[in-house]
Amino acid sequence: MLNLTGITVRLGGRTIIDDATAKLPPRGRIGLIGRNGAGKSTLVRVIAGMLEADTGEVTMPRGSRLGYIAQEAPGGDATPFETVLAADTERAALMLESETCHDAHRLAEIHERLITIEAHSAPSRAARILVGLGFDEAAQHRPLESFSGGWRMRVALAALLFSQPDLLLLDEPSNHLDLEAVLWLEDFLRSYPATILLVSHERDFLNNVVDHILHLSAGKLTLYPGGYDAFERQRAERQAQLASAREKQEALRDRLRDYVARNSARASTAKQAQSRAKALAKLQPIAEMIDDPSLQFDFPDPEELRPPLITLDLASVGYGDVPVLQRLNLRIDPDDRIALLGRNGNGKTTLARLLCAQLAPLDGSMTASGKMRVGYFTQYQVEELDRSETPLQHMTVLMKGASPAAVRAQLGRFGFSGPKATTEVGKLSGGERARLALALITREAPHMLILDEPTNHLDVDTREALIQALNAYSGAVVIVSHDRHMLETTADRLVLVDGGTAREFDGSIDDYIAFVLAKDPAQSRGGGEHDNDNRKINKKDQRKAAAETREKGQAMRKRANAAEAELAQMTAQLKAVDQAMFDPKSAQAHLAKLTMTELMKHRAELEARIAAAEVAWLEASEALEALVA
Repeated sequence: MLNLTGITVRLGGRTIIDDATAKLPPRGRIGLIGRNGAGKSTLVRVIAGMLEADTGEVTMPRGSRLGYIAQEAPGGDATPFETVLAADTERAALMLESETCHDAHRLAEIHERLITIEAHSAPSRAARILVGLGFDEAAQHRPLESFSGGWRMRVALAALLFSQPDLLLLDEPSNHLDLEAVLWLEDFLRSYPATILLVSHERDFLNNVVDHILHLSAGKLTLYPGGYDAFERQRAERQAQLASAREKQEALRDRLRDYVARNSARASTAKQAQSRAKALAKLQPIAEMIDDPSLQFDFPDPEELRPPLITLDLASVGYGDVPVLQRLNLRIDPDDRIALLGRNGNGKTTLARLLCAQLAPLDGSMTASGKMRVGYFTQYQVEELDRSETPLQHMTVLMKGASPAAVRAQLGRFGFSGPKATTEVGKLSGGERARLALALITREAPHMLILDEPTNHLDVDTREALIQALNAYSGAVVIVSHDRHMLETTADRLVLVDGGTAREFDGSIDDYIAFVLAKDPAQSRGGGEHDNDNRKINKKDQRKAAAETREKGQAMRKRANAAEAELAQMTAQLKAVDQAMFDPKSAQAHLAKLTMTELMKHRAELEARIAAAEVAWLEASEALEALVA
């Protein structure tokens, strides 16, 4: 059990967390939520021991191992696979010691411990985690320095999950993930055997993973059972109770004031009036729910343009002479709400850059309305804001020639009024900086908004405000996001970016999730060539199709048989290695010559090959079944 007792943290003379107390259930999955700037990351750092609280203490069972991702992404020549394996420090230390230890008794202890912690299965477990987070076999063995910061943060997450701490601390773990990886992470965390405390602003993620919500507000902590929806219901009930209590308190105040006013001057009742006055002074006001004007989003509506805004006709786009996406056919009208789906790296950002004219078509054609203005939001814009300047300075530079009133009006649309407009960007929260970037890109009332992961660093309430603003906006919206709730409530067209092209996905977000989880391309309802069901097929075509099916079937059957044979061979070798580890005297000659460390390494390699053979056999078998059906 994790206990937080009287935690108070002051930063820069301001109290961030004020006498916060909570008892978290053992093996619980707790979602820590709160408004941007409430102190969630500060509290996590206190729990992780990276920041010392001014008062209070954090206690957990003796010997508990705690895991937390540092803010710096890993780098260097090491590969993702090597980095993840090294995260199990006990295994790494024991493996290293076993190579130099000459004490037979100690060596036996080392090998016994390695078997207990299932060190032999570590490589295959590391590979499974990396695959789940989007690293194929080739990517697992590339140097970290060849990856972007977002992908290296995925490696840090994989290493943390692999180390299996007793308390897993996750601060917005889905920020660098695509929807497919988020779905895998949900499944992993649901079965995690120890305590999890995670900061997240995604209601679907919270609903699917956590069993308690820890709400941080006004420096205080309140624990609610259930997921995010259950928290919302309980909070609404609490708000109603507070409202009722405030009404009763105000009625009591009015009675006390009236009594004091009527009886203070009379000698016979002066003492009672004085007592009532003391009682009135001691009445603590019941806190009202925060009505924060900084939640405001108000996208300016553009003047009307005739459709279409953009038409792509067999267009291709890429970098240099290398196309990333080809055969693009897409039309965008002024009232469209489009979500781009697909794994990171498939080309969603490349398509977004084509639509906003940052990239030109390599082939085919792209036609756009000459008067169209586009607002393009990316996380890079948030990171590139000058932290020494204020929102007012940023907006003034971009709105050259505009009056000070117009500049302040645009900032006010996004909650930057009064002192907020003149606060240095470096002192704003991540969510506030994202709001500023949105204010900057919409200053000219664009006809189309292209938003690439706009919800990163936005809390739940701010995301809801953004959704409402997008639904009220009269222009077109193209959005890339892993937040399912945002996609469900803003998009009415889904476009799947996959296989080097983009096509309409005929279904809902739930259909897409089912498609991803099934990992069966045949379940994709994308494409526009399914309107030929009634086409007459002559016998020649039927014979040709049957021949092609037989040919494919033979190839699939050959693949399945080869994978099955390899699986049997590798399984037999694994059994022989196990025999050599536990009974060296009966081991095969070539295995008897190997050290325990070499045997364990060989066993790990065999396990990885067995896992790959199982996948190949399963894929071939399923494809064969689909052909037969």
